[in-house]
Amino acid sequence: MAEAKLIKPDLEFVKKVMDSGGESLKKCYQCATCSVVCNVTPEDKPFPRKEMIQAQWGLKDKLFSNPDIWLCHQCSDCTAYCPRGAKPGEVLGAIRKLSIEHYAFPGFMGKLVGDPKYLWVLFAVPVIIFLTVLGYLGHIKIPDGEIIYAEKFIPVLAIDTIFIAAALFAVLGFLGGVVRYWKDLSSGVAMSSNPWQKKVKGPIPIIILNTIIDFMTHQRFKKCEVTKDRSNSHMFVFFGFVGLAITTTWAIAYLYGFEFFNIQKAIQLSGGSFLLNFGESPYPLYDPMKILGNVSAVILLAGILQVITNRKKNAEKAGNGSYFDWLFISIIFTIVTTGILSEVLRLAHIPVLAYPVYFIHLVVVFFLFAYAPFSKMAHMVYRTTALVFAKYSGREDKKF
Repeated sequence: MAEAKLIKPDLEFVKKVMDSGGESLKKCYQCATCSVVCNVTPEDKPFPRKEMIQAQWGLKDKLFSNPDIWLCHQCSDCTAYCPRGAKPGEVLGAIRKLSIEHYAFPGFMGKLVGDPKYLWVLFAVPVIIFLTVLGYLGHIKIPDGEIIYAEKFIPVLAIDTIFIAAALFAVLGFLGGVVRYWKDLSSGVAMSSNPWQKKVKGPIPIIILNTIIDFMTHQRFKKCEVTKDRSNSHMFVFFGFVGLAITTTWAIAYLYGFEFFNIQKAIQLSGGSFLLNFGESPYPLYDPMKILGNVSAVILLAGILQVITNRKKNAEKAGNGSYFDWLFISIIFTIVTTGILSEVLRLAHIPVLAYPVYFIHLVVVFFLFAYAPFSKMAHMVYRTTALVFAKYSGREDKKF
């Protein structure tokens, strides 16, 4: 006879799950419809049924050390077909939010980003930083003449210094969180005995590469039924960001290639203009770096608008989303709109609007990247880590 084990419910954790977007948790009566209709769950110990009962009992240690909460892509098929309206997809989304908070490094940042009452504190940090720089430079007033953000407002060196510091803070946050998460995964999940394990398991670098390819092509998202449009919208957002990341790197090459390596403007065109414009901004609209940046911004805007549209369209079946979801969506939307407006207002020469909009743009970009390890953007890292572990341990989805 199996030995009896006493389980003491963690009611505080249950309340946190319900307050974080999983308010329908108690409606679940373990019919297993969710696990049956899920197209991405493994056959062995499928989710989200077991996660629902673990959440009802407040077994947070089991949940946090379980890669399945991240293998779930919140397709919402389970939510749409749940006969009790328990919304398992929303519940697992809430658990992921609490998992990010649990592994946050430093820990207090997870609580700040996850709680709406601290939103003003998070925004106050970049606002104070940029206002301090403007005050030191004597650029508080709206500058006269041609609109040149880097020369008349905040110099490139100041922006680079601030964002390099923010990036280092984010990298340390991700490293601290992921190391702790991998340790819990390794201790909390047994290696699978399925026959595909030896074929799937291999060197970690190869597994990581395969996982990144899967992530970039959104193969798992394409298995969703109720919210299958999410695959396209996420692809637009993802590749919009990729394009903007390449643009930023290109701009750095222009700036510092010109300054430190004395690289001059290259490939002269008819009329005396140049195709590659090394040096400080603003850059002409025909520059390929500028074209890539503008196209990427449009792709990102199209993607985030589709995300919002899909959320509203599927709200009845899939749930409207939590504060955590909408904070991330709102930040992305604000970044892309203020970025586009900064260029449009500069070209239209409306300084009274251009400089404040550019200031807002800098603030929200700082918000996105400095707080990335503690926001929904952390999904990209934690989900990838869970997928890598799933391949490493042989825990695969139904296709095997």
